[in-house]
Amino acid sequence: MAKKKLGLDDLGGFVFSTNDDFDGNEHQETDETLAPEDQYLEAHFSSKGRGGKTVTIIKGFQGTNDDLVILGKKLKKKCGVGGSAKDGEIIIQGDDREKIMELLKKDGYNVKRVGG
Repeated sequence: MAKKKLGLDDLGGFVFSTNDDFDGNEHQETDETLAPEDQYLEAHFSSKGRGGKTVTIIKGFQGTNDDLVILGKKLKKKCGVGGSAKDGEIIIQGDDREKIMELLKKDGYNVKRVGG
């Protein structure tokens, strides 16, 4: 069953504009990455929608997508597992929540365990 599109964000942002001077890129987020001590991350555990496979999801990262990918690569390497970093979330294969929280705290991030 296909996922329903509910709004403009689900369609990728702007769909059409009649303004000749419109530049869709000017509305792109250009967030600067906050310092680790100013970030409040959440460590989630999930197996929904993944065929029963468990993952650890880190949410709440505030910064550029490049910095998110770099942090994701670091966590994946330290845990020796795969995963991805996109849409403001880092997804790490397996239930390594405690280890990931410890690594993030060591780097100065504020991490909170969320859910079971």
